Amino acid sequence: MKDVAVLGVGMQRFGMWPDRSSTDLGREAGLAALRDAGLSFRDVQAAYVGYIFAPVMSGTRTMKEFGLTGLPVQRVENASATGSAAFREACLAVASGRHDVVMALGFDKMTQMIQSSSRTTHPAWLEDAILPAAFFALWATRRMHERGTKPEHLASIAAKNWNNGALNPMSQRQPEKPVTVEKVLASRMVAWPLTTMMSCPIGDGAAAAIVGRPEIVRRLQPGRPVVRVAASELQTERYEPGHLFVGPVVGPARMTRDTSRAIYEEAGIGPRDLDLVQVHDAFAIEELEYYELLGLCAEGEAEAAIERGDFAPGGRVPVSTD
Repeated sequence: MKDVAVLGVGMQRFGMWPDRSSTDLGREAGLAALRDAGLSFRDVQAAYVGYIFAPVMSGTRTMKEFGLTGLPVQRVENASATGSAAFREACLAVASGRHDVVMALGFDKMTQMIQSSSRTTHPAWLEDAILPAAFFALWATRRMHERGTKPEHLASIAAKNWNNGALNPMSQRQPEKPVTVEKVLASRMVAWPLTTMMSCPIGDGAAAAIVGRPEIVRRLQPGRPVVRVAASELQTERYEPGHLFVGPVVGPARMTRDTSRAIYEEAGIGPRDLDLVQVHDAFAIEELEYYELLGLCAEGEAEAAIERGDFAPGGRVPVSTD
């Protein structure tokens, strides 16, 4: 991506925040990013705000917390990729030459969504009557049938990520003692073979990033390394005969492979050049599949790579360290 750098980042710790609104969470994350960048809100020329369950106009309402500067505010929604999509739009706004400094902000309160959706009978909610956990469980059982994946492989991924989270003060999950594979397997079953400790929690939180031209970093923070955005790619599914899309995708293999190949080509690198990878890991099976789909290991080799510790801290390429 041409001449785009990350100027600053900020987060509001994820967790259960019943007494704080989406606006409160977004404001704190945005202010933290501005402080990190050494900028004021008057320097921001546009904002892309990602959320799914917050009230209408929450993005504009949150931006008003920083000040009424007249900047354009655009809402972005793309399911689990909402935050990434908002960041991409902010980068494209800078790369196009339209703006010099842009904020990407994401926030939501999943706790409120669960309380309200559990009581609704609106057809839009009932269309996806098979819950995500069931879809990912189907994905896992298919993998177990085809590749011989064992619950222990999934538990190993979950234990790794729980223990990584304990090292991150912004993480929602903060185990007091190291999490073992045995503990993950012994946790309550959600949808076989996925247990609660292999599954993502419900929570509230926010994160923000300020992107802009690299020369701004050099001018405001001359001793700070310039963190450039090497590439950004966004794709959706392609039609294939016999394919039926209903709700979440069970195994988005082609989509993920195509997207990863495109971004490697744009960045001019390959999977072996990566030092660290962060993936969407709503359920442990999702991360396992991404090992292969992103080219971090050969097809059918994810289980062996897990057993070797390739993706653990200190491994060949650590994955999901946050």
